[in-house]
Amino acid sequence: MERQNRRKVRKGKVVSNRMKKSVVVSIERVYQHPLYRKLVKKTSKVIAHDEENKCRIGDLVTIIETRPLSKQKRWRVSEITQSAHGEPAAVSLEEEGGSL
Repeated sequence: MERQNRRKVRKGKVVSNRMKKSVVVSIERVYQHPLYRKLVKKTSKVIAHDEENKCRIGDLVTIIETRPLSKQKRWRVSEITQSAHGEPAAVSLEEEGGSL
């Protein structure tokens, strides 16, 4: 049986874009506590590669796992699903030629 190598895909919100070609994305997940059965929110921040510096703070983005690009960057922005500043949504960076 052939093994498929699937990359992880996550959706999150851009919380910082001060770096060149990099953004900090906040990923929030909700899970049920194993003992108390209460819903718990857990937030993790990852640094993602943004080749064309199109992401701005507040944008909802889809990121995809990739090879290590630097000491902390292991993710790449694949598309901007919703812009926080009233621009057209669903800008796919994969189709525009942004490849790694």
